[in-house]
Amino acid sequence: MTAVVFIHGTGVREPGFSALAGRVAAGLTAARDGLRIVPYYWGGTHGATLAAGGASLPPPPGATGRGPALAETPHHPDAAGPDTDVAAWAALYADPYAELALAAAAAPPAVERPPGRQPPEEPLRTRLTALPAQVALEEGESADGLARAARELAGHPLLGPAADALTPQELATLAGRALTARIIADALDADAPLVPAGDARDALAERLSVALGAPPRGTGRGVRALLARTAGAAASRAALRRRRALTQAAHPAAGDVLRYLSRGAPVRAGLRDLVTGLEPPVVLVGHSLGGIIALDTLVSAPLPAVRLLVTAGSQAPFLYESGSLPTLEHPAPLPAHVPDWLNLYDPRDLLAYLAGPLFPGRVTDVAVDSRQPFPASHSAYWTNPDVYRHIVERLP
Repeated sequence: MTAVVFIHGTGVREPGFSALAGRVAAGLTAARDGLRIVPYYWGGTHGATLAAGGASLPPPPGATGRGPALAETPHHPDAAGPDTDVAAWAALYADPYAELALAAAAAPPAVERPPGRQPPEEPLRTRLTALPAQVALEEGESADGLARAARELAGHPLLGPAADALTPQELATLAGRALTARIIADALDADAPLVPAGDARDALAERLSVALGAPPRGTGRGVRALLARTAGAAASRAALRRRRALTQAAHPAAGDVLRYLSRGAPVRAGLRDLVTGLEPPVVLVGHSLGGIIALDTLVSAPLPAVRLLVTAGSQAPFLYESGSLPTLEHPAPLPAHVPDWLNLYDPRDLLAYLAGPLFPGRVTDVAVDSRQPFPASHSAYWTNPDVYRHIVERLP
């Protein structure tokens, strides 16, 4: 029986680790029977902590405005390709109601409605109230998060002006994207270890939009071209608004990296002890810093039971090339006792690097596209079916 040791990355703590390890185990065992999944949770014992309770964090900045103030029509879908789609979703993660603001800006001047005539947004508000009880949620989707997002959208002051500018079906489509963006943005703010890949995100947007009254037609794609063009500005404003939240999210992740690079021997010793107690063949699967830990452990001394190393979104190649990898300094070659190495990277993951050019013939670099912008792309490996397919194809 092949034993697969999963080594998590930076910033992961309980209860997030159990959810992450469970998802990895489910993905691997669904693709191949007879695997033994062994999690290595180093964060609890060896992870960084803020000893002074976060005294070094800066105070929150002053409040700023929300949403782009742009008066261009949002009615023309964009068809420029996947990168534009990713940029538009990045803008929605930064401000889930950016598209709502653009639609409201294109609304005609307000006029007094005849007595007794229902506001055009009222049917959508009614559906938003009932939505959490009507939508079947998939694995990893939060009922509480959906309920909060639906309440917030139902009470949004721009919902009425947007309804004046759009058909009911267009408004439902926009609302489905806004809810999806709010749910994912909240997960990113909470430093969640699992973020849905692009297909799962689009499927959620589709389900929500259809439940709100839109026809089924791929609502996760085709975010407005104007929104894509304003993506950079929206993301920048959101980063300033959430400065303290982003700083807090960087810990313990940044601290884990620094602590490992300065005091990583106990982490490697723990992994070595774990592997020594397993029956071969053993496979090490490491995400982000977990890949660095796995490679360092294998380089430092032979582990004959390990037949395959898998890294996903790992910075190990960059550390090696920059002279920062603890156990191997460029241009020293990869030791002969290091097993076959599969390195998975998302082209949009800014924390993922190539190993093949540094170790010719010893590493296979494989691109996996989650269709998520960074930083969501760094956390979307374990909800991407292609990741499990590539791993299982190479298991001993």
